Amino acid sequence: MLALGIKQNMLIKNKKVQLSEIFTSIEGEGIFFGTKTMFIRMAGCHLKCYWCDTDYALSMNSGKCYSINEVKKMIKKKLTKNTYKINFTGGEPLIQYDIVKDLARFVKEEIGLRTYLESSCYDFNRFGEVLPYFDICKIEFKMKDSNVVEKKYYSNLLKNEMECLKMAINSNKITFVKIVVSKYSNFDEFKELIDNIFHTVCAQSLAGFIIQPTTKIDEPTVDSLLKFYDLVYPKYNDVRIIPQLHKVIGAS
Repeated sequence: MLALGIKQNMLIKNKKVQLSEIFTSIEGEGIFFGTKTMFIRMAGCHLKCYWCDTDYALSMNSGKCYSINEVKKMIKKKLTKNTYKINFTGGEPLIQYDIVKDLARFVKEEIGLRTYLESSCYDFNRFGEVLPYFDICKIEFKMKDSNVVEKKYYSNLLKNEMECLKMAINSNKITFVKIVVSKYSNFDEFKELIDNIFHTVCAQSLAGFIIQPTTKIDEPTVDSLLKFYDLVYPKYNDVRIIPQLHKVIGAS
């Protein structure tokens, strides 16, 4: 049994991490905007959101390859005082879900900071694997105009996102919804999505609901943002329209 335990520990230490970057900045999105945050950006994303602003992290060959122990040392070394949370982002962190699970557990158990998962929620099984090690979950629903996947796969993506929302709430995580809208986003589609969300979960179980306009790419008008807002407000009156504030102040 001791030998088996040593072997398992060796396997964990030798796991390879494809990492885009680790840095500390100001959170510019969601309900925790303005907080000092360490970002762990995992490399690789198979989705195709046309307004993606981290295209340098989309390839699985982007960034650099490290052992999991090297990444843990980097986290400790780069961590600065008064950091509010550690954000696991991408790319798409669920692609390397087993690595994310180990790193998030390390952050919680050895560093003692809040963990935040920023994922497209494309796979509820992988989401369920990492969920126990996260305190905060952003559930992002992609509109069809994002071109995130081919049309024939869109309904499956939506089902996975909805399932992840239910799982996060049932696990008592701090859970909020984010939807990015552009000038091409359809009001009827948006209304149907909102109806499905609040048919699936109770409004009181959400920590927030964010409508995020695209930045510098097909930006929606203020009038259209207000229309999107008005579709959510009767069901959830703490809805907020929040742009990418880190870009406004010139942060990473």
